[in-house]
Amino acid sequence: MQSEVKETIRYAVVAAVQLPNVSDSEFEASLNELRELAKTLGYRVVHTFVQKRTGFDITGYLGVGKREEIRDYVKSMSEELESQPFNTLAYDIEAVLVDHEISPSQARNLEVEVGCEVMDRTMVILEIFHRNARSRAARAQVEIARLGYMAPRLREAAKLAGPQGRQRSGAGGRGAGESHTELDRRKIRDRIAELQQEIVIMDGERRTQRARRQERQTMASVALVGYTNAGKSTLMRALTGSEVLVANKLFATLDTTVRALYPESVPRVLVSDTVGFIKNLPHGLVASFKSTLDEALDAALLLHVIDASDPGFERQLEVTDKVLEEIDADVVPRIRVFNKIDYVGDATAQAECEAALRLKYPDCIVMSARRPDEVAMLRQKIVDFFQQDLVETEIFLPWSVQQLRGKIYSTCQVLNERSDEEGTFFTVRGEPNDINSLREQLMPLQ
Repeated sequence: MQSEVKETIRYAVVAAVQLPNVSDSEFEASLNELRELAKTLGYRVVHTFVQKRTGFDITGYLGVGKREEIRDYVKSMSEELESQPFNTLAYDIEAVLVDHEISPSQARNLEVEVGCEVMDRTMVILEIFHRNARSRAARAQVEIARLGYMAPRLREAAKLAGPQGRQRSGAGGRGAGESHTELDRRKIRDRIAELQQEIVIMDGERRTQRARRQERQTMASVALVGYTNAGKSTLMRALTGSEVLVANKLFATLDTTVRALYPESVPRVLVSDTVGFIKNLPHGLVASFKSTLDEALDAALLLHVIDASDPGFERQLEVTDKVLEEIDADVVPRIRVFNKIDYVGDATAQAECEAALRLKYPDCIVMSARRPDEVAMLRQKIVDFFQQDLVETEIFLPWSVQQLRGKIYSTCQVLNERSDEEGTFFTVRGEPNDINSLREQLMPLQ
């Protein structure tokens, strides 16, 4: 039984340096996010090592004493597990996860010293993106980011391999030849160039497809955007009444989930949940992240979901606004939704927070996705947005063609219905195009 648990659970520790310009709350928020990222990657974090320093150690990121402390912990857990195989308090530590991007030499030195794999924050996020990217564009962008990350680390890997694996002899045994590292780096450069050409082609295809979709789009669509911890998936489930994946993981999926607003409205509204932002997104991943936000460009309305209980929400709000601008989604109408107000504190603290938010962001919604009445109010605001361009009119349906009655109810919102000896008169509200289409169907039948 114990061996089965060891096969399905991978254990890791987190290590981080707190610099003088980083507050305790910011530092803890970043650590919590790394722990959530680790969970998404399949690790269970069993211990966190922190150190306050004025700068990173150029040799191994952490100071010598802290590195020894981690080494001793990793070693002691392994020894205790071997001596007592059924001791559930002992773990075989597989990785040290570092809450910054560190240099290849720092990673190599730290790995040698602590005795297990070292993954910095960038590597963790890259691996998650690699596992979860689905679209061709996202996969290509992620591969470029991974290759760019790995290229400078090949030299460090060659150092660990020793001189025997580093050199290929020249033709006929003469000359220095070309090293494995140089060949691998050249292959990486060639592959990156190839992928970049593919992305240029795919960008053109996506623009063409988007233009076609917008020309024939008949359904209203809403996209949720915001940081991973803002409760987007919970809000999505509340708005659509669906069992959307609400895993307690960051990037549980990079696929866009689409569901209909529930109860259904006229017009029918589709709601999509886009991939969440994260703090300190590595620069090399920005392009791959943006490629997953295409759904935001196709939406007629954006719900920018913000965690009202996060002390750093203003910075997150600014970053989201900037990224949406960079992908040309800033022109899409937007509602700011401050979620998780119930996490702020007691009723007085919530009321004060809500008043401050409404003062600074007059058109915002302040709510909790776990309160049905507040979800209903947000739903109504969404419906009102899409109904603002609807028209009211009267449609006459003769008794001889009552089979079209269902078509009227499915296409429009019926406000009133009255009948006489010739047929039924419907007072309806609907899209001008839908009403014209109904009239065209009825014309030859009347």
